[in-house]
Amino acid sequence: MDNKELQKEYKTSLEAASSHYENFPVVSLFVPRRLRKHVAVIYKYARMADDLADEGDVLPAKRISALNEMESNLKFALEDKGNNPFYRALSSTINEMQLTPSYFFDLLKAFRQDVEVKRYNTFDGLLDYCRYSANPVGRIILELFGERDPGLALLSDKICTALQLTNFYQDVCIDYAKGRIYIPLEEMKSFGVNENDFELKKINTNFKQLIKLQVHRARELFLLGRPLLEHLPRPLNYEIKWTILGGEKILSRIEANGCDVLSHRPHIGKLEYFNLLIKSIF
Repeated sequence: MDNKELQKEYKTSLEAASSHYENFPVVSLFVPRRLRKHVAVIYKYARMADDLADEGDVLPAKRISALNEMESNLKFALEDKGNNPFYRALSSTINEMQLTPSYFFDLLKAFRQDVEVKRYNTFDGLLDYCRYSANPVGRIILELFGERDPGLALLSDKICTALQLTNFYQDVCIDYAKGRIYIPLEEMKSFGVNENDFELKKINTNFKQLIKLQVHRARELFLLGRPLLEHLPRPLNYEIKWTILGGEKILSRIEANGCDVLSHRPHIGKLEYFNLLIKSIF
């Protein structure tokens, strides 16, 4: 794949990310121009896998097969084999920016898990899922910006896990409609909550206490990860702080809604997001 074809694929990825994914244009504001093509191709990779894992009308076996094909395509490209332009571009990014290839395969492991696993017995089981679904994203971003300190990677893991958990609690009603529950079954049992309560949208004291526990732990993880901000260059510092503030706002909104995550999906309006952006900078 010559340089002209490579740059064409990067351009295609940038255009696709900007037109199809509403968050990308905002995210790219914090990314130096020299890194935007790399971020775009990585973003596209993650969204492709997410779309495959979440194709509800497609049989699980076919979704797993498609995700396995993604893995094979990337492996071939990293071995300088295969001729898929997108994966050659992704491989070029991984090599040029000296990114850790295993992080990209970890993401695929998580997406396969999305297809196959619908319940988690323990909170530790959820944390293990986050190790593959969320933490690699933060580590890839750090490496893109030249940050390779293992201590910073661990702080990033706290933030990314908190974000993943927050997304679970934000989307409880959506995930349940897809047959998924990301609240530990052991804790549901401990609080006297069962799956029938989800179906009936039963928000009682037990359910509220269960959700309060989830919110508390996610908030604690954000707090534990915040020291990362002191070590990041601008504007990456702004982006990560903005992301943390957004996650914390969702958690606060869950509590403000009386922990009713079955009837109300908490969200942040555009004006609120803008205000958080200003807060992250100043």
